[in-house]
Amino acid sequence: MSKRISAKYKIDRRMGENIWGRPKSPVNKREYGPGQHGQRRRGKLSDYGEQLRAKQKLKGYYGNITEKQFRAIYKEATRQKGDTSEALIGLLERRLDAIVYRAKFVPTVFAARQFVNHGHIKVNGQRVTIPSFRCKEGDVIEVREKSRDMGLVLEAVESPERDVPDYIDVDHNKMTAKLVRIPQLGDVPYPVMMEPNLVVEFYSR
Repeated sequence: MSKRISAKYKIDRRMGENIWGRPKSPVNKREYGPGQHGQRRRGKLSDYGEQLRAKQKLKGYYGNITEKQFRAIYKEATRQKGDTSEALIGLLERRLDAIVYRAKFVPTVFAARQFVNHGHIKVNGQRVTIPSFRCKEGDVIEVREKSRDMGLVLEAVESPERDVPDYIDVDHNKMTAKLVRIPQLGDVPYPVMMEPNLVVEFYSR
């Protein structure tokens, strides 16, 4: 397992942005980066630096995606018809852990990964424990009945921190969610600007 779970907010500080839009983010208090050199003035990034930063931000946003996984998603996006950057976002948003997070069954993307891993989620009636499982339009995702009263779940459902996007149809009484359609970049409620076009440029160098 990646060590990123224990150091997730370092991503915020390294980027200088509150990428999940959470009140707990240390960027709200300290805008400089982590570590002993964090307070040095940030220089202007090169084109490569901008592309690398865009990749790190998007990859970091979705939790524990490894470089190998992320590159594989990019390669799949290049094989799809149409805009590669839009296809990349669509593939990322179809991940099971991303949908569990978007549906507000858990408070963070990191919690979503763990929640799926621990067997609390069913897809179309079957238990799935793979966070990277790719959902299709019309798939029904539900929290297992035994898991619905967990404090983590109740906290997330009641949180006013974020809204459920319109490409996911959620019933919090039944704890079910349905992927209505595959979103485009403009549909995804990122708290900060994501630039998948720069990610595509990074990998196609």
